[in-house]
Amino acid sequence: MKLSLLAGTLALALALQGCSKPETNVVAQDGSTSAAAAQVETQTAESRYLALVDGYFKDYLKLEPIYATFVGVNDYNTQFGGDLTEEYLKARHDLNTRYLAQVKTIDLDELPADLQLSYSLFVYDREMALVDETYPSRFMPISQFYSTVITMVQLGSGESAQPFNTVQDYRNWEQRVNGFIDWIKLAQHRMDEGIASKVVLPRVLVERIIPQLDAMLTTDASQSIFYSPITHFPEGFSAQDKAELTASYQAMISERLVPTLTGLRDYFKQTYLPKSRATDGWSGLPNGKAWYQHLANSHTTTTMPVDEIHQIGLSEVARILSEMDKVREQVGFKGDLKAFFASLSSEPQYFYSDRQGLIDGYMALKDKINLVLPQYFNVMPKADYVVKPVESFREQSAAGASYEAPAVDGSRPGVFYINTYNLKAQPKWGMTTLSLHEAAPGHHFQIAIKQELTGVPEFQRFSGYTAFEEGWALYAEYLGIEMGLFSDPYQYFGKLSDEMLRAMRLVVDTGLHAKGWSREQAIQYMKDNSPMAESDIVAEVERYMAIPGQALSYKVGQLKILALRERAEKALGDKFDLKAFHDQILTSGSLPMAVMEQKIDRWIAANKA
Repeated sequence: MKLSLLAGTLALALALQGCSKPETNVVAQDGSTSAAAAQVETQTAESRYLALVDGYFKDYLKLEPIYATFVGVNDYNTQFGGDLTEEYLKARHDLNTRYLAQVKTIDLDELPADLQLSYSLFVYDREMALVDETYPSRFMPISQFYSTVITMVQLGSGESAQPFNTVQDYRNWEQRVNGFIDWIKLAQHRMDEGIASKVVLPRVLVERIIPQLDAMLTTDASQSIFYSPITHFPEGFSAQDKAELTASYQAMISERLVPTLTGLRDYFKQTYLPKSRATDGWSGLPNGKAWYQHLANSHTTTTMPVDEIHQIGLSEVARILSEMDKVREQVGFKGDLKAFFASLSSEPQYFYSDRQGLIDGYMALKDKINLVLPQYFNVMPKADYVVKPVESFREQSAAGASYEAPAVDGSRPGVFYINTYNLKAQPKWGMTTLSLHEAAPGHHFQIAIKQELTGVPEFQRFSGYTAFEEGWALYAEYLGIEMGLFSDPYQYFGKLSDEMLRAMRLVVDTGLHAKGWSREQAIQYMKDNSPMAESDIVAEVERYMAIPGQALSYKVGQLKILALRERAEKALGDKFDLKAFHDQILTSGSLPMAVMEQKIDRWIAANKA
């Protein structure tokens, strides 16, 4: 996910909140509680496993009420959660420890093949979560790229997962906002602990956060983005309901929300900014190198050393530069590759002159891509997607594009967000590859199909691994070559440019966090090796500073999927079916790389037999 990726799965994962303690009983598939241990012992391994993971998912939703809203469970829409509280941290630890111990009492060999994959996935999740909690991420709960604040603004706009269909829905949101206000106060306390522990954000990221918060402050409640649901009442609301909700929301915004956000802005300016750090990478934090290696492992779902990832990046950058130079020669450009970059990045014919023209261009491209998709896929999502501009409050620091998953119940389509803030950062020659990645058959296919799966445990439908999801999206760009969508050499250059971005990420992310690179050094490296607009490069580098390791997942995941496809093609020969291979990748949900490899190897063996 370009995670904007507040889009897609990363947005979902970063929105997780909660505080309720989970129950300790094993929960059956029908939701009832099993009181007799003997009854559990007489169950088959399959029924025990399904009951256990169903119980886990129910407990997890109680612990993470905002996550529950995102996956379409509205039982906890009044709750905000408390992911920074000591009670929450203990409950999360107990949840993962208890279910890990319980699942290991089930004999893996007694499960059918599909549930063996699910079992491996479940164990991996619990073990990684227990490692993750040993690092003090709670001391940095807000960044310019993602935060609970941004998630709450999106939810409060009425255009995200939080429902605003009934009067009770409106009241539910008011109660959730009360929890959000408490969270903001606790976040400041946690950041104070971070200051004391020297676990703080780089100074430049704090400087980006302050104007984001400024944009949320207004003396006129009706101008707040949190007021948006009041301007879009559903049909059927009475005049009295509208009047009462309007007055209540105005008071909520003016008397509670804006003062609290103002206090947070002032905290960042007056207290946190002076204590922020001058270093740019995670290695500038206590135990930062080990922490970064863990984050790299977590995001790529591999155990690759960061030095090895860095070297792969350098090799890929060199290869792609060679391909780019071939395009320069093909189009007859007179000048070297740097001059070609400069031309593509500046000449007016390569850009739209107005924001709506860019959005319309992507809508037309959607229709073109949709025509060829049936030739490459048996399974396609039922949900559609729409193209929208990034909201004004975050457009200056948001990524160039991102994806947000559709509503699980089908009531809201997926959203392909385009950042229209700087049109010179959105070249026409980059549109095909960007659409393939963020929308169809990239994130939209993978995430929507995962949500629509039947016959798999709920936790599996809604879990996510960045390497799988971003690796698939980058593979989708590669697939565009076979689809005939890059016959125009300039659009093919756009594909190479986006691939270059993912290759440079391997170099720059590891450079920043493991090799002592500065922000300026990272920016210069990207300027030297790509035609990207400088504003885009700056936003990218600062994104890597905010969420270390996430950017590694794209290229690592794509290379793994391509390697598995090559393995299958060689093993199966004429029996290889590309549509069937795509079915295998997309129809078990998001998987760690090792688990996906197990699945493809079993598929190869079955087809050979």
